[in-house]
Amino acid sequence: MLIERDILTDIFKWIHREETIILVGPRQSGKTMLLKIIEKKLKKEEHIVMFLNLEDEEILAFLNKSPRNLLKLINSINNKKVYVLLDEIQYLNNPTNFLKYIYDDHREQIKLIVSGSSAFYIDKKFKDSLAGRKKIFNVLPLNFKDYLSFKGREEFSYINSSLIDLNKTNAEINPIQKREYNRLLEEYILFGGYPKVVLEKDYLFKEELLGELLNSYVKKDVIEAKIRSREKFFALLKMLASHPGSLVNETELANTLAISANAINNYLYVMQKSFHIKLIRPFFNNVRKELSRMPKVFLYDNGLRNRIINNFEPIEIRPDKGDLFENFIFKMLIDQYGIDNVQFWRTQSKNEVDFILENEKKAIEVKYNSSLFKPKKYSTFLSNYTDFSFYLVYHKDKGKTPSFETEINLHKI
Repeated sequence: MLIERDILTDIFKWIHREETIILVGPRQSGKTMLLKIIEKKLKKEEHIVMFLNLEDEEILAFLNKSPRNLLKLINSINNKKVYVLLDEIQYLNNPTNFLKYIYDDHREQIKLIVSGSSAFYIDKKFKDSLAGRKKIFNVLPLNFKDYLSFKGREEFSYINSSLIDLNKTNAEINPIQKREYNRLLEEYILFGGYPKVVLEKDYLFKEELLGELLNSYVKKDVIEAKIRSREKFFALLKMLASHPGSLVNETELANTLAISANAINNYLYVMQKSFHIKLIRPFFNNVRKELSRMPKVFLYDNGLRNRIINNFEPIEIRPDKGDLFENFIFKMLIDQYGIDNVQFWRTQSKNEVDFILENEKKAIEVKYNSSLFKPKKYSTFLSNYTDFSFYLVYHKDKGKTPSFETEINLHKI
């Protein structure tokens, strides 16, 4: 089943340019599906297209011998450009050399569109920056708008993937449809946005698929990264998943797991480059006392997070509902503003704002229940950053909404 996603609009802005398009993201996030859709669209436009999967050992061996061998596979007609789609580019011995050679010597003849799971392989093998030669797109688990498309809920197709649009939807949606909308939103928060998991209807099978993702694909990342102690790696991943939004102190983690700080640093690197976790950095504006050097950790997918901690209970009865909700808002923000544009603010005296969008001049505080929000706690930030707009995002007011209603509310303070 080929279902289009929001990201395709941005990809096709670059599809006929010379730069190599690189799709990176976690395993099973839908990169191959996107390549198939791109292939279908290009053929519909009557372009010449070739799809190559580098998990095919014969093709991989042939291209590893020399990047020039790609030219032997191409049957160009009347000197038309050939669009070559390469799946799993990281399996090449030297992907940097391959992409650089094709771009530098044959970009008028060949347009490369490639995908790569486990971005740390690409990162380590890209010894040349390929500056000016590439455009990278991060293919993450589905955003909420894409999730609704995968669920076939055309009646909600007007919903965008921003917090503002979700907030409006809660207020304006047809009351007859509201129960189903809220059910879908809660399902998304619990099981996440991996395409295969989204398409599965049975909740028990969703859990099984997430277990397979954790036990097969995440472990594959660990093995191929040559992690020595898989037990320690997964122990660290579980610790981080148990407390999304918490500060990451490498020394404390090293002491807890009885391993070196260098090992912790390496594990965190692999987890980030595999797109399992994201460490967001503190925002500060030349005020030294504000600087908290430690990052905060979040996970890219709530479903995988819930599988790691083995908890798929309904949101309303969970003791970690606040963590779950904050991690969901994190995903909403990176989908809307980009994975490198979300920060947080924290002073040495522990005044804190959950999320900062510096380019947008927005500060966002997240509370599951709005009654937990105490405006005085944020007076330091508000007095020092008068050019920022401050928002409170909350799930609902405690006791005022039936448990099935998973609402998002956005209030400007």
